[in-house]
Amino acid sequence: MPHSDRVDCILVGGGLANSLIALALHDARPELNLLILERGDRIGGNHTWSFHTPDTNAATFRLLQPLIIKSWSSQEVRFPGNHRILGTGYNSVSSARLHDVMTARLGSSLRFDAEVKSVASNGVELADGTYLGAPCVIDSRGIANSSAWDLGFQKFLGLEIELEEPCGQDRPIIMDGTIPQVDGYRFMYTLPLSERVLLIEDTYYSHGNEVQHGVLEKEVADYAADRGWKIARILRRETGILPIVLAGDINELWRTNPNPDVPCAGLRAVLFNPTTGYSLPDAARVALKVAGMRDLRSAPVANLLREHSIALWHQRSFYRLLNRLLFIAAEPEERLAVMNRFYKMPESLIRRFYASEVTFADKTRLLVGKPPINFFRAMGVVRERFDARA
Repeated sequence: MPHSDRVDCILVGGGLANSLIALALHDARPELNLLILERGDRIGGNHTWSFHTPDTNAATFRLLQPLIIKSWSSQEVRFPGNHRILGTGYNSVSSARLHDVMTARLGSSLRFDAEVKSVASNGVELADGTYLGAPCVIDSRGIANSSAWDLGFQKFLGLEIELEEPCGQDRPIIMDGTIPQVDGYRFMYTLPLSERVLLIEDTYYSHGNEVQHGVLEKEVADYAADRGWKIARILRRETGILPIVLAGDINELWRTNPNPDVPCAGLRAVLFNPTTGYSLPDAARVALKVAGMRDLRSAPVANLLREHSIALWHQRSFYRLLNRLLFIAAEPEERLAVMNRFYKMPESLIRRFYASEVTFADKTRLLVGKPPINFFRAMGVVRERFDARA
């Protein structure tokens, strides 16, 4: 618990978004008493988050630096006929490191096994009847159930493995599309965490959100064997299902929010790259925005985050168009070619794409030429059609 009876801010959910907000507030205003409520027994769950170095500026990188478990100066992609090394820095953050940093810096502010019954702008009621009051309450408990989105999914299963011998890979392979294509667009993702420790994820851009754990785990093991890697032991298993937004009504999303006066962050506020699913850069930027506020009450924080979410939604409409081209206009056998074409683009364009900073010239270059999608099918998804449902 905080070191006095007064709590200045309650953060509901101990995931990435709220953890970064807590760390940023602790750095900027150490006099504040914070309370982080996590329903599990650890901060951050069981995840690995990554980001490209150009996705951050000096301030956001400084916030993230203590959480980084590994950085690389380059990355790699593999497609049929296109094996390319990109000279863009890449960094990974683990939930284990996040938990350790949060415990060291904010241990007295963390409450685990905290089942939240209800949330209001001035306090939280727990399942056991305990009421906790605060002038600011921030809710970042993952994606809210909403009828205001049409979604595809990026789903994956990963194994962190220890090998019998060094892997011989010194940079991440962020996409290996040379594998059989099933259930949408499929690729393997590989992070060499040390000479003998790898994280390998079997990843799908798919219409369905079902993860066949046994099947995908075998595929990862087979991929390792194909690369000549002998697994000594499995250190950790990780699964994830990320939303890929095809269309939606951001105003409807916020209008139907059952607690409009409670600030929302993270996936709950649609703060992630709509195509890649990367959420860490957005979470870091929001954390610094909140930490820079002098009036840390629910109403002004809610207004700030809602306006930020709506502004980014409109700025990123092009990404949702690309998602519709991939998920709706492209035939299943065309999706690999779509991604292969993207990774033949100039490296500067690829960097801006990941950073959610594509220019008009970038958009033109991505759409003109000979994309591997039928022109008439593509024209059918240009407009973001969405009918809000009750």
